Amino acid sequence: MTVLVGLGAGVAGALLALLLHGVQHVAYGYGEGPFLAGVEAASPGRRVVVMAGAGVLAGVGWWALYRFGRPLVSIGAAVRSPGGERMPPFATVCHALLQIVTVGLGSPLGREVAPREVAAVFAGELTRRTGLSARQCGTLIACAAGAGLAAVYDVPLGGAVFTLEVLLGSWALGAVLPAVATAVIATLVSWLVLPDEPVYQLAQLTVGAPLIVWSALVGPVVGVCAYGFSRLAGAARERAPRGGLLLIAAPAAFLVGGLLAVPYPQLLGNGKAPAEVAFETQPAIALAAVLLVLRIGIVLLVLRAGARGGLLTPSLANGALLGVVAGGAWQLLWPGDSPAAYAVVGAGAFLAAAQRMPLTAVVLILEFTDAPRVLVVPVLVAVAGAMAARWLCEKWAGPREKQAA
Repeated sequence: MTVLVGLGAGVAGALLALLLHGVQHVAYGYGEGPFLAGVEAASPGRRVVVMAGAGVLAGVGWWALYRFGRPLVSIGAAVRSPGGERMPPFATVCHALLQIVTVGLGSPLGREVAPREVAAVFAGELTRRTGLSARQCGTLIACAAGAGLAAVYDVPLGGAVFTLEVLLGSWALGAVLPAVATAVIATLVSWLVLPDEPVYQLAQLTVGAPLIVWSALVGPVVGVCAYGFSRLAGAARERAPRGGLLLIAAPAAFLVGGLLAVPYPQLLGNGKAPAEVAFETQPAIALAAVLLVLRIGIVLLVLRAGARGGLLTPSLANGALLGVVAGGAWQLLWPGDSPAAYAVVGAGAFLAAAQRMPLTAVVLILEFTDAPRVLVVPVLVAVAGAMAARWLCEKWAGPREKQAA
């Protein structure tokens, strides 16, 4: 079952990645190269029209899914109760396809939830037909979700750690072995159609004392910002319409995103484009600050309007841009290290605190960028500070929320 789940997750991740790339190429009319280059080459009018179409698809698609489909079941619920909480196959696949297609058209939300959901529903249907115990079925469903993440991003270690830290919350041998095996198998399968290369390419890096000191100082600040972003995103998602209002709210929100993409094409897509800008081209502080504010605003807007998607890549992009802004200001006081190094540290810390997964974030940021191992120390320092700040924010906000209730 472990081998079959790994194979299924790899196929699901590869097919969804190919679908995403196909939609991007057709929508923005480019042949080869990165998504950002294709979007920048497209005319401003095309960006607006494509995003408007994405809004219509999002509104009609999710309205129809909520109206006619079976109630969706989260991966977490399926893992906790594999015998009782069954993910409906047709509704879940439609939900995943809507996410992939809208992200390909320019939605600012992440694409990582879709392969996790499809892989998890496959594992759930597969394990239901075996004599495995409920606990074993739940473990394999979680492993499938982590393997789907590993396949689509080429991050086998990150996918395994995500399964253990986030989905299972266990490091027992009975969880570690299938988590690692499924993630590795899924990644190997995805190599048949996807390139074996880091998601992001880094500029030349230098790491020294300025970066280490900055990481210790900025970690708590990033943690507070990430906590605020996650709270706002959660509130926007909870208040999103599910009825007829979706047919109006989603097109309007995506149209705003298309209009903003006329002067700032980096806003389109799941956040990979602004992250690439932060890691590779080392933008000016002013541009990074503008992109950061607009990215946060458009993500919250489309979530509030009813669109669905992940927050992994958006969180990473926010952290990278915040790292450029804060790191650029720090360099005025103590120059010496590469701007890209500040972006990597900021991305790891923001991702850890926003998604509450410190170990996964450290592994993912290193696999995403193939960063030199000398960056491990500043990343760990910043992640520790960010998680401590998040914990304090949650502790402070808890009594206030109870009083408000």
